[in-house]
Amino acid sequence: MHSCGPRQFIASVLLLACFTGSVFAAKDATLSDKTYTQTRYPIVLVHGMAMFDQMLAVSGWYGIPRNLRRGGADVYVLQVSAFNTTELRGEQAARQIETILATSGAEKVNLIGHSHGSPTSRYVAGIYPQYVASVSSVNGVNWGTPVADQLLAQLEAGASGPKAMEAIMNIWGRMVNILTGNPLPQDYALELEALTTEKALSFNAEFPAGMPAEYCGQGDAVDANGIYYFSWTGNQVKTHFWDISDYGMQTSAKMMDEPNDGLVPVCSSYLGTVIRDDYYMNHMDAVDQMFGLHSSKDTDPPVVYRQHANRLKNMGL
Repeated sequence: MHSCGPRQFIASVLLLACFTGSVFAAKDATLSDKTYTQTRYPIVLVHGMAMFDQMLAVSGWYGIPRNLRRGGADVYVLQVSAFNTTELRGEQAARQIETILATSGAEKVNLIGHSHGSPTSRYVAGIYPQYVASVSSVNGVNWGTPVADQLLAQLEAGASGPKAMEAIMNIWGRMVNILTGNPLPQDYALELEALTTEKALSFNAEFPAGMPAEYCGQGDAVDANGIYYFSWTGNQVKTHFWDISDYGMQTSAKMMDEPNDGLVPVCSSYLGTVIRDDYYMNHMDAVDQMFGLHSSKDTDPPVVYRQHANRLKNMGL
């Protein structure tokens, strides 16, 4: 009898994951409307830690760009450093946005940032407000996360586990560079520092637009430059049996003593107008990963993005 090796097993799990995800995908009644997501300004997606634009023909946002384009949206997916400071990632994003504006003829863009992509987008809006019509934070690390606080402290103390994780993550960063064709600087320690509570508070003092005056509060919907701010997040950790990322987040969720998505506290995500903070989704569900797996108890992630694009469209953005 032919035995199933680890490669065959992993391939089987991924195939099953893709199949299961498609089975439980929610129906979107707006899909027949070819202008439903046709915003005035292009939508630019800014990824978070460890992620990518497209790798091995798979989008880091899985079905989200495709679903937005289906309704008429002009969508661009950026590639910034998977691991680095907010400021460096923001400058990388700005250079790509300048190209988008030049090639598309658009005056501005609508930024949607996931996780570390939220402060990255806020940096662009703060330094280059002329480029930005709106900033939308998805499960954003806007107040930092206790997960980064603890991991960085352990790393700086020389703990063997965190040191091994640093080596693995830096290897992953180099793999992202190779497989995306973008040779960007990667530094896991700098990434963790950027996501700490201390660094987030310092960043917020410099880039306060849209930020609540107090934790768990509501921020201003629009800043002095006319840039609109939005946010949404989930408050669940384990949402799908076959999603292997859920199991890692069950561990990191224990580092927090408040509602969270497995990696970021719910209140840390608040920015501008809070659209919703209780989606039955975790941190990876927010970008339709892994392979579109999510709970059948709530809205399909791509639908949330389509609804938001329609919101921006109706606001003239």
